Amino acid sequence: MSGFILQHADESHLNYAQQICDEMESSAKIRGTGIAKRTVNYIQQKMLEGKAIIAFSKNKEWAGFCYIETWQSGEYVANSGLIVAPQFRKEGLAKLIKEKIFELSKKKYPDSKIFGLTTGLAVMKINSELGYEPVTYSELTNDQEFWNGCKSCVNYSILTDKQFKNCLCTAMLYKAKDPQNNTVTVQKNNKEENSKLLRVLNRLTNLKQSVFLKLKFIQYESR
Repeated sequence: MSGFILQHADESHLNYAQQICDEMESSAKIRGTGIAKRTVNYIQQKMLEGKAIIAFSKNKEWAGFCYIETWQSGEYVANSGLIVAPQFRKEGLAKLIKEKIFELSKKKYPDSKIFGLTTGLAVMKINSELGYEPVTYSELTNDQEFWNGCKSCVNYSILTDKQFKNCLCTAMLYKAKDPQNNTVTVQKNNKEENSKLLRVLNRLTNLKQSVFLKLKFIQYESR
């Protein structure tokens, strides 16, 4: 047993929205990474729509959260806002939440392309195990509302400088499998998992090199 209780969020969880928003913002500041800002009303809306997963400890403490966003009339789906309370991190809860929200996404939007943007290596690994693959930004939604959500990110200037074709986040995409091929599942054999993980790690290395070069350029320009 994991020691956590994962539920589909609903109206009974609305009072946790402020705590969730506060932890999202605090976590982003600590990591020094960007995050699209969420409001309490927005988080509550996702709960009421049945598009969120919320987790609690065995002592009924709020422990984690994640929600679904849709773009281009449901053609693209993103699992967004993944957050785990500090006291429950490194216990495997993030993976449990991601698996639960992923299954909910596939159930609600079986024909959609599920994607994500992240700078976190742990999230990249989880996505890879679920069947996501690193892709270029051109394979993501072109819905401007999605990209507008990046405006509150500290790295937004990098995104605009790159004309929305690249940034510090790694883009990952899961495409719905052919329903006639029911032998295909998200479970991968070790060889496939290792191959995908290596590609993710390679992409992360390239991103780090890109950040280093940008920082050096900024330092040079500021002299």
